[in-house]
Amino acid sequence: MRLKDRDALVMDIKKTRAMKTNEGIQVRRVQAADIPQIIALDARVTKLAKADYWNDVFSRYGKRRPHERFFLVAELPTERVRPCVVGFIIGEIRAWEFGSTPCGWIFALSVEPEMRLQNVGTALFEAIAGKFKKEGISKMRTMVASDARLPLLFFRGEGMMAGPYIQLEKDLD
Repeated sequence: MRLKDRDALVMDIKKTRAMKTNEGIQVRRVQAADIPQIIALDARVTKLAKADYWNDVFSRYGKRRPHERFFLVAELPTERVRPCVVGFIIGEIRAWEFGSTPCGWIFALSVEPEMRLQNVGTALFEAIAGKFKKEGISKMRTMVASDARLPLLFFRGEGMMAGPYIQLEKDLD
């Protein structure tokens, strides 16, 4: 993202902070034109640029099996031609893994740091929950690192709690 575009984005976000919470947030399916904003947002949050990864995720979750896979973005209307993407959530319906009945899995969620506490994450969470419900799914799951306090607090605040499965792992070196 060019410096001029970044400055315009920051100005749009600052203007939006004065808005009533959740006012103007639109959640929709990702489009190819959103991917540069997704890459830039992820790089700001994680401090790692992963363009190849996000292009691959878009091809798998933004284009294929739209009734099972959901890549959603939250955007705010701006004075610019293209609305400003301020968050995203990605999930899919998984079935019969280790005997689990079909359920919705969230595997990615990110919100522009300047827009946190503005209900962007909640809007994304509710939108993907609605997509899962529409497909007949009644349970949603995710996995959070035990030391990742921010996502843990967010998901707990949305009503998620420990489930019946225990994650196991083994180092392969």
